[in-house]
Amino acid sequence: MPTVVLIDVSLSMTRPVSQDGSEEFQRKNLAVHGLNMLFEHMASNYRLEFTALMAFSSLWELLVPFTRDYNALQEALSNLEDYDKTCVESALHGVSNVVQQEWGSACPCQVVLVTDGSLGIGKGSLRHSLQTLKHRGDDKKFPLPFPFPAKMFILCVANAEELQMTGAMDNLEELLCLSGGDGEIFTMEGPLCMQSVQAMFGRLIDRAYSPFHAVLHCGNLSSDVQVFPRPEPVVVDEEVEPLPRTVNTDLEIVGFIEIADISSPPVISRHLVLPIAVNKEVDDVGPGASDELEEEPSASQMAGKSPNFCVLLHGSLKVEGMVALVQLGPEWFGMLYSQADSKKKSNLMMSLFEPGPEPLPWLGKISHLGPISEAAENPYGEDDSKSPFPLQPQVKRSYAQNVTVWIKASGLQTDVQKILRNARKLPDKTQTFYKELNRLRKAALAFGFWDLLKGVAELLERECTLLPDSAHPDAAFQLSHAAQQLKMASTGDSQYAAFDHNIAPMHTDFSS
Repeated sequence: MPTVVLIDVSLSMTRPVSQDGSEEFQRKNLAVHGLNMLFEHMASNYRLEFTALMAFSSLWELLVPFTRDYNALQEALSNLEDYDKTCVESALHGVSNVVQQEWGSACPCQVVLVTDGSLGIGKGSLRHSLQTLKHRGDDKKFPLPFPFPAKMFILCVANAEELQMTGAMDNLEELLCLSGGDGEIFTMEGPLCMQSVQAMFGRLIDRAYSPFHAVLHCGNLSSDVQVFPRPEPVVVDEEVEPLPRTVNTDLEIVGFIEIADISSPPVISRHLVLPIAVNKEVDDVGPGASDELEEEPSASQMAGKSPNFCVLLHGSLKVEGMVALVQLGPEWFGMLYSQADSKKKSNLMMSLFEPGPEPLPWLGKISHLGPISEAAENPYGEDDSKSPFPLQPQVKRSYAQNVTVWIKASGLQTDVQKILRNARKLPDKTQTFYKELNRLRKAALAFGFWDLLKGVAELLERECTLLPDSAHPDAAFQLSHAAQQLKMASTGDSQYAAFDHNIAPMHTDFSS
């Protein structure tokens, strides 16, 4: 997911940090050093991540728009200037604008706020913003929570004791809660120095930017892969004691199925599956042998020439038009498939289904699926002219029944007009007339719509008086009989108002 890095460039960030026997640093220098460490890690392990860099004081500025060029991000860090006081609220408004312009309001985003814990003074400070939260109009709303899914990580170039003394920690915790609470506050442990800031950013990397490596298995074949972005833990709401469920690092392919059968299923998230090369010989070589390895091919070059199951799987799924069902954990499945970015480029993707034994109702339980060879006869037919899916449910669904619904007035008007059309064609349409009449009657009784029954009865009586002289005598009798039955049902007290009772045609001695 995209990342916005927000760095504080107010005057308080220029405060010197005293170090024994070494050159003097500003807090801004420590923040820049930590961010450089983060960008170097992302350049080597998270190259597909889009990252933007913003600076703020009383105003905010977009230094680098969303990019994968980490050299540009590091260059912008080296050219930071100092400005006036801190205004976090203004900066958060800027983050909201930048993200929505680039990604809209549906794409999740990570916000990394780097500050020294001095949150401003007077009007515009974070303390003032939080105190006035409940006294604002709609035109001056606080930017949190963001209009898009977001995680906020706050990194303070200060230790926890300093933040507690100034009261900044309470304000930052309240800020984190307003953002949704799905984030963390990081502080420096020990003295303010390069080692402490490296340790703090290392904790951020472990928390949010560590690559997800797994092993993809299919029978005796396997491949080391990276799943990007990292799959997030999923909490199942239906469980009595919900616990976050995480994707296993061993991904087992349990079978293959045609794209037409799996259709377009609902998924939690989508991820790229990238093959990675594990070159143990290079990893085991000591640091003194680096010069000898410079002339030899790199690990990535060697990996491009060696067979890889991940590449074989991607090509096979693309050619055969199939997807692979993969087990992510106990009673949790997903699918692997080929997705084309353009006419010439495609990627191996993995989509995660909702946890459970039956994530896709039309396939039934995943554990009940098996190979075609075990079936008594080919479920797809000899010429692939049929499909065993979707499975028909054993219990008839309530929404599959023919229920009368009047959401709009036009629906009710259509049903009444249908009855009147059949009434004018009596006695030829006697069966259809009573069928539609009973359907409307049952719906009116279910809704308690007594006036409708009375109104339709009056319409039928009017139709009876408007019958032409050439009309069949049976028509007048049937209309009068139906009108009388509806009037008795409209009282609600008669036995004729029973829901299961149907109005039957009147027996006459006329032949139609």
